[in-house]
Amino acid sequence: MTVDIRVVRAGQMYRYYLRETVVGDGRRPARTPLRAAQEQAGVPAGRWMGRGLAVLGLAPGEEVTEAQLRNLFGERGRHPDADRIEAERLAAGDSPKKAFKAGALGRRVTVTGVDFVFRPQPTIYLLWAFGDEETRLVIEAAHERAIERVLEWIEDEVAVIRYGKDGVYRVRPPGGLVAARFRHYEARSGRPLLHDHLLLSVKGQRLDGKWGSIHTLALHENTVAASALYNELVAAEVCEELGLATEPRIVTPGRRPVMEIAGVPHELIRWTSRRSDQIAACLAELEHEYVTAVDDDGELKFLPVVSERARAKMSQIAARKTRPPKRNTQPLAQLRVWWKVSAILTSKVAVDVINSLLEHARAAAAAIRARVAAEVDVALAAVDVAATVFVMNEGGRFHRRHLLAEARRHLALVLRGRRRAPGLDDQIVAAAISTHCLDISEPTTTIGLLSDYRLYTARWSLSDLPARRRPPTPAPDPDRQPPADPGEPAEPRPSGQDAGEWEIPRIPLQYERAVLAGVVVREKLRTTTTATAVRGRAYDVVAHQQAAMPEQLLAPEPADPEHDDQEQKPGRRDALDLTALRALRASRTDMEALDLTAERLRHLQDAFAKVGDEARARSDRHTAQADASAVRPTSPVRPDDQQAHRPQQPGPHRGREAGH
Repeated sequence: MTVDIRVVRAGQMYRYYLRETVVGDGRRPARTPLRAAQEQAGVPAGRWMGRGLAVLGLAPGEEVTEAQLRNLFGERGRHPDADRIEAERLAAGDSPKKAFKAGALGRRVTVTGVDFVFRPQPTIYLLWAFGDEETRLVIEAAHERAIERVLEWIEDEVAVIRYGKDGVYRVRPPGGLVAARFRHYEARSGRPLLHDHLLLSVKGQRLDGKWGSIHTLALHENTVAASALYNELVAAEVCEELGLATEPRIVTPGRRPVMEIAGVPHELIRWTSRRSDQIAACLAELEHEYVTAVDDDGELKFLPVVSERARAKMSQIAARKTRPPKRNTQPLAQLRVWWKVSAILTSKVAVDVINSLLEHARAAAAAIRARVAAEVDVALAAVDVAATVFVMNEGGRFHRRHLLAEARRHLALVLRGRRRAPGLDDQIVAAAISTHCLDISEPTTTIGLLSDYRLYTARWSLSDLPARRRPPTPAPDPDRQPPADPGEPAEPRPSGQDAGEWEIPRIPLQYERAVLAGVVVREKLRTTTTATAVRGRAYDVVAHQQAAMPEQLLAPEPADPEHDDQEQKPGRRDALDLTALRALRASRTDMEALDLTAERLRHLQDAFAKVGDEARARSDRHTAQADASAVRPTSPVRPDDQQAHRPQQPGPHRGREAGH
């Protein structure tokens, strides 16, 4: 993800932010005013953002002062100008207690805010670091506007204030939120890393004028969707303004590709990933310790393979263990000169490519846009999104936010840096829910009535897809290395090879099955279409697959159609070919493990013939349960049971959240 989140608490954590984060992650000298420290560090002053500023008497873009930060984030949630308000009330004759209360925003809290960190993809901030002044300003403006759009989405769709007993009522802050944004230019390693810290206050005003606290769990739950929206927005504006295009690149085999600017050499990304290499080396040591750890009886503590969840936790440990100390910050102009010289000397990329990086990216974008048409078909996108989310989530259960995040990733993959119509992601989610998802939530509380917390699963079953194998636990043997395959016995350690020098086996990732699920369901959609609509839908399927595929995987036009697997070359509107599937099968990517043959497709199509019956049976079962619970009450029911199972109606102060 390119958006991280961390809570901000009053006390020591706030002092850390005031001492280092607000001055570019440097070390603020003692007794140095904030603005002077920012000028010495070469970073701009913090700026206020959010629609909630109007309620507080502030304006967007105003400079953030140290006193305002202390009041809002350090003094447990007071008005940013609480000192001025308190002085005015004291001068008007109010008591000190009443004057202090006038500067408060509701109750005092311990968690005073959350820190969102926004950073674009590496290829974007490489263009920002090596480009001219105009390119730098365009990228910074796109970065700032994307942050503003994400903050607006959080204000309108995510942020809620809980109140009432046990937080039973939830209301959107109608006046918006308040945030302070601080710009940073470099990573801890000294490499370029354009990123902003957005300190979002948890204080929000309800409809009745009282101040409450934003539910931080809702912010954490929607961080992935916020990251997908930010990536999509910043890449689209940069590409449209500079004439560029994006392409999917596979960073980790088995995981989903990431969208990067086409034409930027991967060696430059490796040049910026100095920390990534250190983390990978530490992670390899942790994985070896994990698969060879034994208890006091000599038994293996864990499975001899590394699961996806265990690897994610070990990655966090490796990142903390390899974290270098912070460096003294420098002015941006000097940093850009140093970055270019360092890249020329150490990145192994030609000097003319680094000096004309934007021109190389524009040439690659012209080739992509001439060959790959951005076709967004809402029905087919809903298939991809539902299949991916169903497979990627444990147990096949998910919420709307999972569909929304995947829909935004899908749009970024298909559009290749083009802007989209507003609300297209919501259309895809609505189509996925209405067509391919089954509501299995059983609300017993008010929160269960909200659309954001409805629980869904797919209407079709993917039990016929390749399942993740759970390996057996072999007897521990210190002289045997972990097995190369989870289902195979452990092989003897090669002589002369130290521990940790073999490849640690890992459980296959779920994204491979998710890709296959989307292909299978699309193929079923195509084969079950009525005869009159086959040609149009088939063309949409092929164009949809082409748009969502890396251009290096696109099969070229055959010179002689008679020798193209004896398939007749069809017209453009009659395209029912498997060119995209053959390209996937022939490519050396994470798709090659899927073994997507024609026989496999026919076998899966037969399995999906039972889809309609299973969906109807499941719907009838849930309907029967609902009817039974509605007709049952001939026997006496305890009042507490009635209260527990009766869906609670929205309270008088719920406001706009009733439809969510």
